[in-house]
Amino acid sequence: MKLSALLEAHWPGARAIFARLDSDIALDFLERYRTPQAAQGLGEARLAAFLGRHGYSGRRTPAQLLARLRTARSRSTSSIPRSRVDCIRIQVRLLRSLLGSLAELDRALAAALGEHPKATVLQPLPRIGQINLAQILAQVGPILDRASNLPHAAAEVGATPVTTQSGKGTVVHFRWAANTRARNALGTFADNSRHASRWAARLYRQARQRGKRHPQAIRILMRAWL
Repeated sequence: MKLSALLEAHWPGARAIFARLDSDIALDFLERYRTPQAAQGLGEARLAAFLGRHGYSGRRTPAQLLARLRTARSRSTSSIPRSRVDCIRIQVRLLRSLLGSLAELDRALAAALGEHPKATVLQPLPRIGQINLAQILAQVGPILDRASNLPHAAAEVGATPVTTQSGKGTVVHFRWAANTRARNALGTFADNSRHASRWAARLYRQARQRGKRHPQAIRILMRAWL
């Protein structure tokens, strides 16, 4: 990100003070304190007031945030050239515009998600969440539409292992040839579901008691949900 690189070179304190540079409060801070010199008089009381006005919800105290700011700021001793200050200001505006567009896209996707014919069936599933629901509809849904039976669907999403025979020997190993996005989507749901569904928790626990490792137990639960 250009903004991150600019700050790292010229105003590292503003880059370090908050956990995420693409947050509203970090961008608000950059608009209020555009250079290290502008923040020289910033103390705990003023920072606490700034945090209150902008609804800061992080777990750091003003003193801790100031320590971050000052430690990073100590690496920059010279003033920022005016051209770089202008570049930072422009990048902040661009990032705000991008975040606004992404928020609009999220709202549009949420509206479209509610209109999906399978959404009403899957929304009540335990701990599926909006993002995971969208992932499952997009990645697992088409597989369920075209699969002729459960083994077919389970194989495509990587919920079953591969068994090979050679002579008298049989080897069971991980299925690499699968839709990895579908596997990740269904695996995330299966893992989350065991914390809210007694049925899912029981299946997972039984698999672990049979000596299955966590990833194997989750794949067993994936197949059960399918």
